[in-house]
Amino acid sequence: MNPDILIHCHRLTKHYRKGKQTVTPLESLDLEVPRGEFLALMGPSGSGKTTLLNLISGIDSPSEGTLKIDGTDISDLSRGRLVKWRSRNVGYIFQLYHLIPVLTAFENVELPLLLDDLPSRDRRERVETALSMVGLEDRMHHRPNELSGGQEQRVAIARALVADPPLLVADEPTGDLDRESATAILDLLRELARDQGKTIVMVTHDPRAADAADRLLHLEKGRLLEAGGVA
Repeated sequence: MNPDILIHCHRLTKHYRKGKQTVTPLESLDLEVPRGEFLALMGPSGSGKTTLLNLISGIDSPSEGTLKIDGTDISDLSRGRLVKWRSRNVGYIFQLYHLIPVLTAFENVELPLLLDDLPSRDRRERVETALSMVGLEDRMHHRPNELSGGQEQRVAIARALVADPPLLVADEPTGDLDRESATAILDLLRELARDQGKTIVMVTHDPRAADAADRLLHLEKGRLLEAGGVA
């Protein structure tokens, strides 16, 4: 497999049961995402965007097909190995931040590192580095209710970055932000792809957000499309 490709999906399919019906949000999907690419996914509700994001990030498992991330077929991993793999390889950025209100920015960013047996000094260095990367080193001791929406999303991005994963997946990361804050977050994501080599897969409904990406793909009824036809 081409070493420049971080994400490789071949005939990726997901089925699940809904009552007596079988629902197929993704069907025979092929996708390759190079290292360091910022990819945007758009499509109507029910098109399979979030399903694809959850498969790529290891939150869900495919029903059929091949899914390899950095050469690892994650569908073959046991539950325990998958949890460990995900903690080291994927950072997840949510629309609504999912910060813990009683914790400071520092403590929220530190949370993923508590899964690993790291000395406290190493954890502190990583957290401070991640907060510095998103421009919040002077807000590390503030709780979420003391931060703006844009600052909260930066904390969430720092949390996604703190384990230095090669892959970031973002589900509507600007959907709850005003235009100025959204632009700043998109600029930050572009910098992470360009300067840090992070591979970013972002789901969005906002054409302005999609314009920030290197490539845009559309999902329709579980199939990928791009300008001119099937991807």
